[in-house]
Amino acid sequence: MEKITFMGLEINKISIFGLLFNRTMLLGYFFMALAMVGIYEIFDVRYFSAAANAHASGLNPTDPALKEAMRLAVFGDVGEVNRNIPWTLFIVNYMYMIYTGSGVIFLVALAELMGFHVIAKAAAGFMAVGLSMVFAGLFTIATDLNMLNMLWMVLTPNISAGMWLMLPLYCTYIPFVLFEIYLLLTNKREWAKRLALPILVLSIGVDLVEYYIQAKLFSMNTARHLWTEFPFLTFYFIISAFVSSLGVMGIYSYLVHKNKEEYNELMDLIRKAMLFFVSILALYEVFGYMTVDKDWSFLILFGPFKPIYFGGYILLTLALPFFFIVKPGKSLYTLLASVCVVIGGFVGRYIFVYGGNANPMSNRFGLGYEKYDFYALEKSFNYVAPHLGEILIVVGSLGVIMIVYKLFDSILSVSDFREHH
Repeated sequence: MEKITFMGLEINKISIFGLLFNRTMLLGYFFMALAMVGIYEIFDVRYFSAAANAHASGLNPTDPALKEAMRLAVFGDVGEVNRNIPWTLFIVNYMYMIYTGSGVIFLVALAELMGFHVIAKAAAGFMAVGLSMVFAGLFTIATDLNMLNMLWMVLTPNISAGMWLMLPLYCTYIPFVLFEIYLLLTNKREWAKRLALPILVLSIGVDLVEYYIQAKLFSMNTARHLWTEFPFLTFYFIISAFVSSLGVMGIYSYLVHKNKEEYNELMDLIRKAMLFFVSILALYEVFGYMTVDKDWSFLILFGPFKPIYFGGYILLTLALPFFFIVKPGKSLYTLLASVCVVIGGFVGRYIFVYGGNANPMSNRFGLGYEKYDFYALEKSFNYVAPHLGEILIVVGSLGVIMIVYKLFDSILSVSDFREHH
């Protein structure tokens, strides 16, 4: 393909039609269309809810319940995530995409520092995938930010607000990753290696700050026993993210590099790293459930989430992957393990987020931890099935990954192996 050189970058000379209407982009548009339907559904719930209508207003305009319904409709709090309303798929997908994407970037930067040459050859593509996942996570959470007020969040800085802290965090992190990709694409290996250490620090920093932001946003520090008692919870997020990240790297390697001679070496390296982190995660799970709040442990291990926990998380994230990769073998087994941990990792986040609603879960005005429910008697666990709009937005976030990555690849050929030695 004919190329144009700009600032050391070899840019593919591609038509607008070829750039925007290839098969990957069309599939991405399909997923984004689903997301747009989901966004419409969410707007309809938040701003046009029939909970407060003219008929109800005429019957009893002073009804306290009506006032509350109107407040929710006017200020857009319907369906939002807060202390009293269960966390949603928005938060599950946001946490999954952000942690997994930054995990991919971290692992690639670490491999660069440790001198794994086969990873260095494919580093630009891996980092583009990781960055695409970060954008997908930001897209997901942006739909849950009461979008009509987002402009004022930008114009009125508030360093005490968790959501505002995301702005400087990602405005710092994303340019660093983009510059690292630039150095890789322009074969400035020594500079890329020097930047790898700051990327490592920033990736871990993103995970730590994200943990703080989430705790601040959703009252996790005071309202959730799970959040305050689970041992070394931040490291649990990081370790489980590394497992999912390696799964993403395995699937990506199969889709992009399966016909290259370095493919088997690359997959074997991913297998070894995955085996290490799966083993660490398994040990952590045992230790965690022995020390965390017993109400939460019993809810997950023996309550309504038991089939999902054992069948979706333990089986897919730990048992099957370990079975597939415990011994060196065909790259197909590593691919199967990769698919398992990607799915199982999301299930794990789902259980963890919804499991946060275990009793005791509310600590308001110094009254101590309380049970409550929305429309019925108090109970130990509140669960609301995900709204269709949420589901469509989460599925649609896959389109963000496809579109962002394909733009990188179409313009800069990040999927090519680059020899740096």
